[in-house]
Amino acid sequence: MCFSLLSVSPAFGEESKADRDARMGWWREAKFGLFIHWGLYAVPGGVWKGKPVPTAGEWIMYGGKIPVPEYEPLVQQFNPVKFDAKQWVRIAKDAGMKYIVITSKHHDGFCLFDSKLTDYDVMSTPFKRDIMKELSDACHEAGIKICWYHSILDWHHPDYLPRGQGSPRPWDTRPTEGANFERYLDYMNGELRELLTNYGEIGILWFDGGWEHKPEELHSQDIVNMIRGIQPKIIINNRCNIPQDYDTPEQEIPATGIPGRDWETCMTMNNTWGFKSTDTNWKSKEDLIRKLVDIASKGGNFLLNVGPTAEGLIPDASVERLAAMGDWLKTNGDSIYGSSASVFKKLEWGRCTTKPGVLYLHVFDWPKDGKLAVPGLKNEVKKAYLLSDKQRKGLQTVRSEKDVTITVPEQAPDAIASVVAVEIAGEPNVEYPAVQQAADGKISLKVIDALILGSTAKLEGKDGDMNVGFWTNPKDVVTWEFEVRKPGTFSVKAHYACEKDAAGTRYAVEVGDQQATGEVKDTGSWTKYTTDEIGALKLEKPGRYTLTVRAKGKPKSALMNLRGITLSLKPS
Repeated sequence: MCFSLLSVSPAFGEESKADRDARMGWWREAKFGLFIHWGLYAVPGGVWKGKPVPTAGEWIMYGGKIPVPEYEPLVQQFNPVKFDAKQWVRIAKDAGMKYIVITSKHHDGFCLFDSKLTDYDVMSTPFKRDIMKELSDACHEAGIKICWYHSILDWHHPDYLPRGQGSPRPWDTRPTEGANFERYLDYMNGELRELLTNYGEIGILWFDGGWEHKPEELHSQDIVNMIRGIQPKIIINNRCNIPQDYDTPEQEIPATGIPGRDWETCMTMNNTWGFKSTDTNWKSKEDLIRKLVDIASKGGNFLLNVGPTAEGLIPDASVERLAAMGDWLKTNGDSIYGSSASVFKKLEWGRCTTKPGVLYLHVFDWPKDGKLAVPGLKNEVKKAYLLSDKQRKGLQTVRSEKDVTITVPEQAPDAIASVVAVEIAGEPNVEYPAVQQAADGKISLKVIDALILGSTAKLEGKDGDMNVGFWTNPKDVVTWEFEVRKPGTFSVKAHYACEKDAAGTRYAVEVGDQQATGEVKDTGSWTKYTTDEIGALKLEKPGRYTLTVRAKGKPKSALMNLRGITLSLKPS
């Protein structure tokens, strides 16, 4: 696995919103899928010639700088006699997963399916069984969507370029004379046709490894046209270097989701995708369940990975964690499957997902006093109950000026994440809590409390060290609601970082018809922050205000990494 930012081009074909929604429907409903990285790399399991290779398991050929003639003999060692397709599908289904994405071919070029276009496939191993056929049959039988990961990058094929000196793989000294990348693309497209015609309906084509070539070099649009011509209902990710159906953040959960795009976080359970015998750094079941909730609360899907052994077994540690997630979903699945993103900007005690007429409150930190405060909810509450309560006994709710408070039992039904379902009248109506003015008159506007509007700007970082970055669209804005109790004239300070090549764009901080402006300076790097005082704003009356930060021109690359705005009350 690897990911880089991809260039953008128009989406394929003419498709109405209704048709797109219908095509994407099962995926949006599913929310949770199994990623499987499996291939020849499972045989060495991260160790080459007795030495651990410090890369992910599936990258051992690259990390170990292993020439093709030395790597190829692994074909004769790949014999996963304990592989049981139905058992794998049962593990996924018991975990509450609705689709499986498996590596039909990873970067090492080895194919897990019976390809008529190469002998570098599973039929040349001692196993001699089409793994993709067995797994797809088991998925179709069980009602699980089977999906293919397929690598554009190919370290084995003689026509794949670049390689050698000046390439990312100078250790691959095979001659490039006579190699023809267009011929390689014909080979890749031929394998895609096999995968799309020999295994029934395929849910997703999950591309990877396209970062070494531009979309015009890959003929990305032609590839997409071919794929959709064979399977019109298929879903395609964004890694063929044109956007397509959804984005694929890797090993991270976007802090505010990806507004306006379908998206799916792919993530490992430990530190590797392919099997690595030395990697026992497993995420806990608590962490994984809460990650699933967090992703759903931001409108995304969760594609969680396993790396089977060379014998064909999913590691016990993975199976145990998947089983725990399945047990949690048996009780709380209604709050995940088919849900939409939270209507709350921030909840101190957990997360929220929504369905028409229902808010699902996922409580990570159970209130010690038995009072669960739901901030800013304006809707009439028709009923609240614990999702774990089969009788759906109503919980007491009390409305105050700003909040709804739900009385909950003393003990949490689930220590990891308990779910309170709240049935409401009408569309969700939430008033975001305003940032309060401090006793000294200062108003500190941190990006964790901001509303980020637009197509590019997004929250990044970790708790305590957050910023709004990737701010490339001048139409994007960042806004805060804040409460003034001590009015007056306030100095305006912006806290940001920016590297030299991006500096120089002007920006504005606006409240009503007032504006303070500044020019983004070079701070030395995207992680070295400075504070600029850029002017003053008069807020002459107590009350609620909205502050907006916007670009005053097109950024050279990104506007800045904005950490926050401070308004300091000047002495009268």
